[in-house]
Amino acid sequence: MLTLEQQIFKQIDKADKILITFSADWRGDAVGSALALSLFLKKIGKEVDISAHLDETDATQKKSKEIWRFLPAYDQLQTSLKNLRKFIVSLDISQAAISQIKYTIDEKKLNFIVSPEKGWFSAKDISSSSSGFKYDLIICVDTSDLESLGSIYDNNVEFFYKTTIINIDHHAGNEEYGQINMIDLNLVSTAEIVFALIKHRDNNLIDEDIATCLLAGIISKTNNYKSSNLTPRTLLSSSKLISLGARREDIINQLYRSRPLSVLKLWGKILNNLQADKNKQLIWSLLDKGDSSLILKEGVDLQEIVEEIIISVPEAKVVLIALDISNKESLELYAYTTKGISALETLKPWSGSGNNKMAKATVSIPANEISERIITPITIMLDKINS
Repeated sequence: MLTLEQQIFKQIDKADKILITFSADWRGDAVGSALALSLFLKKIGKEVDISAHLDETDATQKKSKEIWRFLPAYDQLQTSLKNLRKFIVSLDISQAAISQIKYTIDEKKLNFIVSPEKGWFSAKDISSSSSGFKYDLIICVDTSDLESLGSIYDNNVEFFYKTTIINIDHHAGNEEYGQINMIDLNLVSTAEIVFALIKHRDNNLIDEDIATCLLAGIISKTNNYKSSNLTPRTLLSSSKLISLGARREDIINQLYRSRPLSVLKLWGKILNNLQADKNKQLIWSLLDKGDSSLILKEGVDLQEIVEEIIISVPEAKVVLIALDISNKESLELYAYTTKGISALETLKPWSGSGNNKMAKATVSIPANEISERIITPITIMLDKINS
């Protein structure tokens, strides 16, 4: 019987073109794992693309993407699936020779103009078909469910159901949606799983760029080794990656030593306004209109500060950041949850969108009603889960 690693490489070896994708929240573990895997697969001669959903209108999400610009192969990252299939119009030319072919666009109609040199065509000579999908293998990394892929999945559901999926993750909530599921709950990061997988194939193929991408994933996931679930195995993997040439100082400088003063001040505002329910399961912060405008303008990555909060308050299951939107009687809510709690379900009463780890919603209420109309219902929900 084939091992899991052997099953994965059997699919990789026979694939002509591979798509790597990850969750729409663009977290470092996913980005680093995807880039490392792409670099490795290209080294063994495979054709690979990486694509992940990005909302171009969301300044915070765009900021989440740009922070990884320093990583090798960053320019390979795409934000949509283009030319996934081809529609083919066929013309039987056995009874006529072609002299010229043109096309015109008439309002919403594409007209092909075929001029025969001799002979003629009839309607029965025309047929249509569609090509197969551009990719014959999908590798999802650090993604608990297909819905977390955002538009990459939503706009291409048929593709995902008709194409083999390899699912690589470490989250307990993973839905095991792949034909092959490599889920290791004992590891802190997906990057560690990818590292072990590459070593299984050929440890000598791990160069400085691959090692740097993997180490960036681990450092981001552990918040620079400050997370409470840090293990000796994670530290050992990090040490091996550094010995293989991973550029640790570059990663630390880019992720933790390059934040603008304006962003640090906004972090201070969020921390200064923190409140908690009696059990510290729900932590929230409400920002006034001025600070909210600055956060949206600067594209502040709220999840960074949320991770700091979760480390400091390990009891927290939901962290909610509420922005009072200027010139509107409404609040923009950002919910982040720890394992066992769905952010999407948390904001479901307010038509939230997102995934199990992060969701957002806009609610038409004044800021002074947040406690009664938002905080209390979420607290009741958490109490029911615990009862």
